Amino acid sequence: MHARRAYFRRAAAPSKTTGGRFFSALWLTCLVVGLVLLADFAYGMWNGVSEQHHLNQVWTSQAGAMRAAPKTVDPALKRPVDGVDFAIRVPRLDYFAAVKEGVDRGVLYASPGHYPATRWPGDPGTVGVAAHNVYWINFPQLAKGDEIDLETRYGVYRYTVVGAEIVNPDNRTALVTDVNGYHLTLTTCWPLWAGAFATQRYVIHADQAWPVPLRPAYT
Repeated sequence: MHARRAYFRRAAAPSKTTGGRFFSALWLTCLVVGLVLLADFAYGMWNGVSEQHHLNQVWTSQAGAMRAAPKTVDPALKRPVDGVDFAIRVPRLDYFAAVKEGVDRGVLYASPGHYPATRWPGDPGTVGVAAHNVYWINFPQLAKGDEIDLETRYGVYRYTVVGAEIVNPDNRTALVTDVNGYHLTLTTCWPLWAGAFATQRYVIHADQAWPVPLRPAYT
């Protein structure tokens, strides 16, 4: 009887060793995958910052000295040039960035993006701009009354913050294009620390303050 028990104990030993090796291999695989993902994210961020710096230089050379927006604007100026639409400046955050056309991941890794279906600065309705939360780490620090400037090839438009909200990604009321007035809506992922795993959106609403709109309603 003792011999049979010893036999079964010896037979079970290889299974325990195999299980230990399996979990060790699994842990090592997870570690390698995690390091690869981290390295890929770091490279993407480094590449994004470099691209943003380049876009800012391109914008500065294209736009030249900023000036007041005219009463009438040539529609031909309301289009991307080399992928860049306009620039955004937030004095309180000491933030400046060229804004590209589009809001897909490739665009937002390098710069803020203009929602293609929304208006251009100076047009009645809503201008929509999205930004990756990493570049807007101080985004929620903006408060009511803070200034946000959109610099275009045809002049500067100044907006003031009127409010903010946190919404789900499927919320369609946070960014409505055809609304009365002249507005700017900024969106980023929320919470900020979640990065690509963020489940909500932080939205800032602003109204055009200068030039003072001649037509208060959407037409």
